[in-house]
Parts: sequence; structure tokens; C-alpha cells
Amino acid sequence: MINYKRFSLDNGLRVVVHEDKSTPLIAMNILYDVGSRDEDPSMTGFAHLFEHLMFGGSLNVPDFDTPLQLVGGENNAFTNNDITNYYLTIPSENIETGFWLESDRMLELDFSNKNLDTQKNVVSEEFNQRYLNQPYGDAILKLRPLAYKVHPYRWPTIGMDINHIRNTDLEHVKKFFFSHYAPNNAILTLTGNIGYDLASKLSQKWFGPIEKRTIHPRNLPIEPEQTEERVLTIERDVPSTALYKMWHIGPRKSNDFYTLDLITDLLAGGESGRLHTKLVREKKLFSEINAYMTTDIDPGLIVVQGKLMKGVGIQQADKSVCEVINGLRSKNEINYEMEKVKNKFESSTVFSNTSVLNKAANLAFFELLGDPGLINKEVESYRNVSHKMVMENIEKYFIATNCSTLNYISTRIKK
Repeated sequence: MINYKRFSLDNGLRVVVHEDKSTPLIAMNILYDVGSRDEDPSMTGFAHLFEHLMFGGSLNVPDFDTPLQLVGGENNAFTNNDITNYYLTIPSENIETGFWLESDRMLELDFSNKNLDTQKNVVSEEFNQRYLNQPYGDAILKLRPLAYKVHPYRWPTIGMDINHIRNTDLEHVKKFFFSHYAPNNAILTLTGNIGYDLASKLSQKWFGPIEKRTIHPRNLPIEPEQTEERVLTIERDVPSTALYKMWHIGPRKSNDFYTLDLITDLLAGGESGRLHTKLVREKKLFSEINAYMTTDIDPGLIVVQGKLMKGVGIQQADKSVCEVINGLRSKNEINYEMEKVKNKFESSTVFSNTSVLNKAANLAFFELLGDPGLINKEVESYRNVSHKMVMENIEKYFIATNCSTLNYISTRIKK
């Protein structure tokens, strides 16, 4: 059981504290309720850009990393469709350094053309390396707009078009910052060797003086129900043909979430997962194959992707994937497989929550969902999934009219 206490400052900052005296460290996590879904379609990639800008210096601290490293701290960040998350670990006796650094960059960044140009170049190079200059890199740029037609999940976190970042200026950057990065749009979690009283005192001292800001209203378009199968075929000079299949699912707080999570574990739980066992090891149709759920806050996707063996046709591969998924309806051996993935989920969740950093990130995300206590309910929710629920979800979601398929054809194979 992970015990915690929570409070809010007058400026709207939510704080969650979990004390763990068994460690000399404190993890400090700040979750900003802004991701790529909050961007204008004509100016995408801003949330990811800010992940970089936030390390380029703030109003009173020109260098974020050096002061932290001098007191034994480490830090990093990530951005996704829904949130931007900054985190650090630091010896407990030096925690005030963390408060000083994080509060100053929440107050205001170093908005200089030099800093902006530097980070724009970094992001542009990242876009080229990850999406344009490596095999299969552009698949994500094709997949999202194939599955989504109106919701901002239709572009990846790095942006729809890198020119949106290349052409931006300080005016647009400042506007995005002050309408999203604010105490009343953030969650601070502190886990480790820190008590509630000290956490409250330091939160008030360092974050309390930061004023509330007017947050840009979130009024996202609802993705209409997909009513017909979508198929896109592209050709690329890659080592082998690849198949990508996507099915729409509900939001993160959906009652079906843990059932779908278990289904992806049955399909792709390592080399013992059904996709690998039947399509890689037994039938030798794929060289590798995986399945995962996007876990987005708004309605997301289940994705199956794999690389075909030489000589295997794309239609044969597609049909085989659907057969494996539909095979989960059968009761043959399913109870054993379900118990195995449930045990694995429980052990990995318990082990993950031994880390103060993981606890800080998880508490922040569950606070965003409305209940940090969900961190103590995940295993139970997963274990409560029955085979009947699995069958119902397969019939509900894994249907042709809800599916988008990308056939990524290798021109080398064709030659």
C-alpha cells in the first residue's frame, strides 16, 4: 500500500506527498497538463519543443543541469500526447535546490532568440534522424492521420510538420508557455525521504509566490466513430515489408482499459505471447511482431506491428494476425495464459513501485486522472479481468470497420 497526502496551494498547484524513510533520496515530479493534443493544427510540436526549452535556462537560472549535478541530483523529462513530465532525484538534504530550480522555470523561461534557435535546430535534427533518415521511421507520420481524422492525436508528439517549429518565433513560444505552464495547470509529487510538513513548507515558499495564469481552454474535437475499414499502402526502400494494424479503443478511464491491456499482454507478452509463438516461431511468417496499447487519456488505439519474412505476402500476414486475435475467444489454455500474464503484471507493478521516481510519476498521473489512490488499485483491476470480458472486448473492438491498416511494402523485396 502506497500511502500519500495531498494539498493545494492558493495558486492552484496540486501537491501529492509520499514519505519513504527507507531511502536517502527524494524524487520530485512536475506534471504539466499539456501535450501535443493541446496544439493548434497549424503550429504542432510545441509541447515537445518546450521539453527542450525548459532545460535551456530560466528567468534567474541560466543553466538548469549544473546546479543540480553539483548537489548530486539527476533529471530528465518526457512529452506525449497528453502531458509534459519533468522529474529529478536528489539527496534529501539538498531537496531545496530542486524546489529552487523547478519553481524558477515554472515562473518564466529564458526567452531569447539564441536559446530558441538552438532548440529549434535540436528538434529539427531529431525529426530528421528519427522519422526521415531511418528505416520505417515515417510510419508514425502515416499511421496517426490514417486512424484519426479530426482529433489532435492525428499528429505525433514531435509535430505534424517540422516547419511548424522551424518557422515559429518568440511571440508564439511565449504565448504557448504562459497559457499552459502554470501552477494551476501542474501537479507536483514528492516521494522518498521527505515528510508532509517539510513538503508543505517548501512548496509554499518556492511555488506559492507564482501567480495563477489564464489557461488556454481545452475544447478538443471528438473523433467520430470509424465505420469502414481503412487501408493505406506505401512503398519504401527498407529491408523487409512491414504490417501495421490499429483499432480504436476507449479513453484511459474506460471500464475496458484493463481488459484491453491484458489482451495486448496475451498477444505480445514477450516470446511466450501468442503472436510471437504462432507467427514467428511456429509459422515463420514474421521475423518480429509486437502489440501495444497507446494508453492515451482520450480514446486511443491498440496497435499490432510486425516485419514479414521474405516471401510472405501482406494479405497472408494480415489474415494470420486476425486469426491469432480471434483465437483468444477460445477457452483452450486461456485460463493458464491469463493467470501467467496477471502474475507478471503484478510482479512488474510491485517492483516498479519500489522506485521513488516511478511512484512520483505514477502518483502525478493518477492525480491528473482524478484519484492518486488508483496506484493501489491497478493490480486488483487487472486481476479482475475474466475470459468473458476478453471475448466481449474482442467482439467489440477487433472488427474490420474499426481497423486501419498500413501496408509498408519493401521495394527491395519486389526487386
